[in-house]
Amino acid sequence: MGEKQSKVKIGVLGAGAISGIYFQNLTELFREVEVWAVCDLFREKAREAGEKYKIPRVYDTMEELLGDREIEIVLNLTRPNEHYATTKAALLAGKHVYSEKPLAATYEEGAELAALAGERGLLLGGAPDTFLGAGIQTCRRLIDDGMIGDVIGAEAKMVCHGHESWHPAPEFYYQYGGGPMMDMGPYYMTALVNLIGRVQSISGMTGTAFPQRIITSKPKQGTVVDVEVPTHTTGLMKFQNGAIATVVTTFDVYYDRQAFLEIYGTRGTLRVPDPNGFGGSVSLLRPEDGSFREMPLLYDYKENSRGLGVADMAKALREGRAPRADVQQTLHVLEILTAFEKSSREGRLVELDSPYQRREAMRNMPVSGILD
Repeated sequence: MGEKQSKVKIGVLGAGAISGIYFQNLTELFREVEVWAVCDLFREKAREAGEKYKIPRVYDTMEELLGDREIEIVLNLTRPNEHYATTKAALLAGKHVYSEKPLAATYEEGAELAALAGERGLLLGGAPDTFLGAGIQTCRRLIDDGMIGDVIGAEAKMVCHGHESWHPAPEFYYQYGGGPMMDMGPYYMTALVNLIGRVQSISGMTGTAFPQRIITSKPKQGTVVDVEVPTHTTGLMKFQNGAIATVVTTFDVYYDRQAFLEIYGTRGTLRVPDPNGFGGSVSLLRPEDGSFREMPLLYDYKENSRGLGVADMAKALREGRAPRADVQQTLHVLEILTAFEKSSREGRLVELDSPYQRREAMRNMPVSGILD
């Protein structure tokens, strides 16, 4: 047997609302990694996380964390409008980076980060990693096995009335780098490119129904937030294989169902589970059946497995391969996200430039962690 590989030490930037599930899974579920250090602008949050998850080092500043030579991968959980600056600082410090979504607030910023990582020989990638879960992987298997024939189209909808009713600090959802397409769109767009392939062009229209939002959640109940970004986006996506998808993401609409994602083929229709989750219900309609029937999930990671992409990056680092949630994917998704607003603003069809090559399906290959 070969020599056992050492764990990859992770430094975490940001200990906000999303960090809890990352800390839990990275300390309890995935054995490729060790959460070595954490820091946050609010030092008490970092200290609380350090105590709860037994993290060896708690730093007061980002500079201190980036200066720790033990850290190989930085997990960037800062706010979306901070991703560019913090990821750039980590890359300049010689760290591999896995970032929460989106990669940056603009495609130009994302392309700069991708170029910097390439120049320095560093791994860069990021969320969402939900496409690695049992639900979307099962859908991918069904598509690749020809169960719906050739893919000809898709429909994706994320419908809700925003996050100010439940999130403890929702302001950033309505500021630069926020909005429904930048916040929730990554889950849907990442699922679509994994299931169908590269997007070739986009046409979009955007709007903002409410110029201000009132926070109704604690502790900021009653705070008025000025809306700086589009909160309703409708668009069309044409894929390189000729398939056409319709998309809606909104923080302006009251509705009883938030997630909707279907893939249409020449021989059937596939209902994809909520791409914000790892498991969920997969349903297939073929003409001989006459109605949808639920399909069994064929893979592991059915529960909330956030951190799976980080663990896979750690394994990729040791194995000398690209991570599955790599920068080619996150950059292509970022260009998609920003192209809808660009198309609306400029009144034209937007052709995409970023490269993206759809990976082969994983089949029975374990992803990471507990399956090894």
